[in-house]
Amino acid sequence: MFKYGIDLLTLKSVNEIANGTLKGVITNEAEEKIINCRNKVTAITNSDKVVYGINTGFGPLCDVKISKEETNLLQKNLLITHAVGVGENIDRHLSKLMMICKVHALCQGFSGVRLEVIERIIFFIENDLLPTVPKQGSVGASGDLAPLSHLFLPLIGEGEFWINDEIYSAGEILETYNLNTIELEAKEGLGLINGTQFILAHTIAGLTKMEYLLDLADVCGAMSIEGYKGSSSPFKPELHAIRPFKGSIKVAERMRILFKDSQNITSHENCERVQDPYSMRCIPQVHGASRNAFYHLLELAEIEMNSVTDNPIILSETEAISGGNFHGQPLAMALDYCSIAASELGNIADRRCYLLLEGKYGLPRLLTKSGGLNSGFMIPQYTTAALVTENKSLCFPPSADSIPTSLGQEDHVSMGSISGRKLNQILENLDKILAIELLYAAQALEFRRPNTFSKIIEENYKIIRSKVKKLEDDRLLKNDISAMIQLVKNKAIIVK
Repeated sequence: MFKYGIDLLTLKSVNEIANGTLKGVITNEAEEKIINCRNKVTAITNSDKVVYGINTGFGPLCDVKISKEETNLLQKNLLITHAVGVGENIDRHLSKLMMICKVHALCQGFSGVRLEVIERIIFFIENDLLPTVPKQGSVGASGDLAPLSHLFLPLIGEGEFWINDEIYSAGEILETYNLNTIELEAKEGLGLINGTQFILAHTIAGLTKMEYLLDLADVCGAMSIEGYKGSSSPFKPELHAIRPFKGSIKVAERMRILFKDSQNITSHENCERVQDPYSMRCIPQVHGASRNAFYHLLELAEIEMNSVTDNPIILSETEAISGGNFHGQPLAMALDYCSIAASELGNIADRRCYLLLEGKYGLPRLLTKSGGLNSGFMIPQYTTAALVTENKSLCFPPSADSIPTSLGQEDHVSMGSISGRKLNQILENLDKILAIELLYAAQALEFRRPNTFSKIIEENYKIIRSKVKKLEDDRLLKNDISAMIQLVKNKAIIVK
């Protein structure tokens, strides 16, 4: 059981709540914090104090006082007018992650949203009632206004839900579940749509995917080295102890495990080759740098998961701070850094594919013994080259850009929503690049028999061959590539 507003969310626990293997609940302690904060908002509403978003307009209209009688309409109008997202809808899983993160933030007792509103969001989570949210339209400050507005339109009977693969109007689904629409009260609309949960959900999804792909990249590299008859000496601990980056040490350790008890590695330990190309021997340094970027983003994401990012923050019956916790820059910059890190994993993988095609050290050119009539594996490397270039083009950092909005009131924005989306695009391409490297590496291993490899590489070889046969004569490779991509997406390749 996870206690919203009390326990600390982690990458593991947020995914478990989303997958339904961990239940999130509001305890008495969190309930007390929520009610106390709501009472503070009520006190402010009943006073003469002017507080942004409670009894004023929004953005450049912050100087317009709103009467007590119009407060509820102000909050409803806020959701309706800010729901201006465009483009395709995000994945349903992202909508659920957004709601989980928002509930956890609201339960910390600084936002002033009523308990019944939070309980309704939890009902949506637990019953897989997932609102549709367009991909485009957030500038990442004042948080993710447009996406969060779409996410919470169903509370007031507007917007749409995903039900399995179909989209239904919110009104229809609320009626099916016998749920009344909620009339938002003072501060609630602002508490719901101010925040970084769209950026954060994309960060969580990216980190979850990248965690596996980092391990997979090491496996791909090890299999390629085995096929290339490369050296294992660049992975000795003594080398990395004198340049002790966390990522490099981790990757070198993993490579040693991946080569453990390999007959193939030991069969050429005393050959005359002095060194391998960088894409082979610099795996700890390159993959390790990508791991360092992952560690950094993970640290920041877990801080953000447990933060309050709306505005204003309610501290007492007389004090509400209008600050900038909604600004997405802390995640945006790290997301851009992590995008480069993910892109580089594909870049170096493509170079290893190329090396396996050159026909060196006992490998036939293009990994086929009957080249000429047969093209062998010549062309899939074109695909990796195209994907690598596409990823490079996606590495432009949106966080380096800013376009003023809200008549200049929001004069510097993070564009972190775009950073989050682009990281996930790059990772989708990385799936395909590593799948093709595995295809090449498995073929290269065929030419090293009867030598055997480590247990994990032998097991992965069997998994690959259960879907893709050794290439003897040319055949349609699209089916092979598709099968390999599915293995990667399903995390069927053993990485530990």
